[in-house]
Amino acid sequence: MTPKRALIIRHVPHEGIAGYRAPIEDAGYEVDRIDVTDPEFATLDLCTPDLLIMMGGPMGVYEQDRYPWIACQLRRLARRLEADRPTLGVCFGAQMMAAALGGEVYAGPVKEVGFHPVHIHHDVSANPLHHLADTPILHWHGDTFTLPDNVELLASSHLYRHQAFRRGRNILGLQFHAEMGLDPRFDAWVDQWPEAVVEAGGDEQALRRAHADFGPGAVDAGRAMIRDWLTGFVGPTAYTIAAQPAAT
Repeated sequence: MTPKRALIIRHVPHEGIAGYRAPIEDAGYEVDRIDVTDPEFATLDLCTPDLLIMMGGPMGVYEQDRYPWIACQLRRLARRLEADRPTLGVCFGAQMMAAALGGEVYAGPVKEVGFHPVHIHHDVSANPLHHLADTPILHWHGDTFTLPDNVELLASSHLYRHQAFRRGRNILGLQFHAEMGLDPRFDAWVDQWPEAVVEAGGDEQALRRAHADFGPGAVDAGRAMIRDWLTGFVGPTAYTIAAQPAAT
């Protein structure tokens, strides 16, 4: 039996799959990754992997002049989403999904950095985010997006309404970082972007304490959420869209 393949798109080296790796591997996926700086990325068919995971990054979807690969990735991502292939986006990855589905991504009014819960929309049937209820999880962003057509809003926070969405059972976008809490790369985030912490009204020491206090619980809840989502796929989903050159 051919193993299922999960591919991680990494937009910067210090934003990886972290705590989500365990439930994905437990579900029988062989996990591989590619960086957007890899020369092979420009010609990669994003419809091929059984599961695509797009992680975060400090860039904005609207910065396509500065990062030409964004437009190229969006075109290929749109084909994958149109084919309803299982896709997970985290933070910048979720913003890319929103844009590929027709939403607008833009700079928000405030930075959202720190650990706090999200409000789960329980009126959504079989909402996999119910595992996160009342659990402080990591937020680290300043951009937001309009909600695309034909998607369900799954969660909100006190600062940003659009925190998580899905289209059907196969496509899930998460603005927050429930994968983070046990990964040492968190220290690299704080070291690299201390101004974001201050701009959000916090300080480095308090954020590191929150990470120690809330991180393990956040990762446990995030893993349960991903396990739930992985078992709900509508499938098998046929790959019906032919591969296209990356530049089209």
